[in-house]
Amino acid sequence: MLDLTKLARQMQGLSEHLTTEAALSRQRIELAQQFLTRAYESQKELIERQEKWRDRINFANATPVEPLETCVDIPVPPKVHTVIATDGSQIAPNHHEIAYCYLLNIGRVVLHYGQNRHPLLDSLPEVFYRPEDLYMSRQWGIRTEEWMGYRRTASEAVVLAELACGVKVNDSPARVPTLAMVDGSLIYWFLEQLPMDARDRILPPILAAWEQMREAQIPLMGYLSAARNVEGMNFLRLLACPHSVPDCKSYCPNQLEKVPCKKFESLRDTSLWAMQLKPGQRGPLWRSNTPILELYGEQIIYFCYVHVGTEIARIEIPAWVAENSQMLDESLGLMLAQVQKGCGYPVAIAEAHNQAVVRGGDKTRFFALLERQMIKAGIRNVGTSFKEARKRGSIA
Repeated sequence: MLDLTKLARQMQGLSEHLTTEAALSRQRIELAQQFLTRAYESQKELIERQEKWRDRINFANATPVEPLETCVDIPVPPKVHTVIATDGSQIAPNHHEIAYCYLLNIGRVVLHYGQNRHPLLDSLPEVFYRPEDLYMSRQWGIRTEEWMGYRRTASEAVVLAELACGVKVNDSPARVPTLAMVDGSLIYWFLEQLPMDARDRILPPILAAWEQMREAQIPLMGYLSAARNVEGMNFLRLLACPHSVPDCKSYCPNQLEKVPCKKFESLRDTSLWAMQLKPGQRGPLWRSNTPILELYGEQIIYFCYVHVGTEIARIEIPAWVAENSQMLDESLGLMLAQVQKGCGYPVAIAEAHNQAVVRGGDKTRFFALLERQMIKAGIRNVGTSFKEARKRGSIA
């Protein structure tokens, strides 16, 4: 039980710290705006330096593919359109439960607007209990709980492609604008730390699903709320570098220490673009340069920041969407309409989460169903461990 009386004594120090950080943040934003204005004039030279010295730069940075001063009004979406989304949840394996297994639940949502068609709102559960599912990842030093999360990411992409292609087949002869959305980034940073064999079981199904959507000409979009990315701010670090060339490996090998180009430390991209964009506008397109994208083949990820009215959202799209200006504008219009319908967050993604989430009662019913099946199969002494049973009750 949380002792609020003791906790309250620490709140004063926390509030003072946040006040100080807010003042420092305002100073960093003002400095960043000055560097951004300077970068307007030298954008081409900065990109040339970035490309020439990319192997010697030690921090993640992105490349702007449009002028940095770009502020584009997002067009109004058509009344007739379709939005698709998936999201996942899980029940983690637990040695104290009646059986060691895990469950993935993928929420599916298809919303048709202006078409007089019923929406799809359901979920696809899948139980994993075979030894190869439970213990295979340990050969790579990956815990089963972590591996479960990676499998869930792949399943979300596969189910999304199946929904998108199914909608395309069932569409009327007239083209219906359609958008496929996922919650979070399309850049799977966790892949960097995985061994090649483990990576090959996660990434190829995702890329194959994206390719299906590309062939069906259904745009894919990752929506990041409260994004913490700094790739755009790090581009400005090239301008702040005091050395003749941005050779980090020679001049500043340890990026954890104080380095002269870190003038906007802890300042996120969203903080700067909040000062540049008006509601309903997007900033310039950027191409991400993170090393993991070398494994994506032609599916390079681009992103932009959009003022959706309630916040600055980071929007990620694959190259085939970014390079089609009509598809990009249409997709952003559908996304903005989703945010407005969802009172600040895309309604399709929120509903996909609601369909996927496994609540306490669902978990109890899942293990009750499993227990009945085990008893029916003739397995005796079915039950939770004494530790788990004791934790579920209290003498207090």
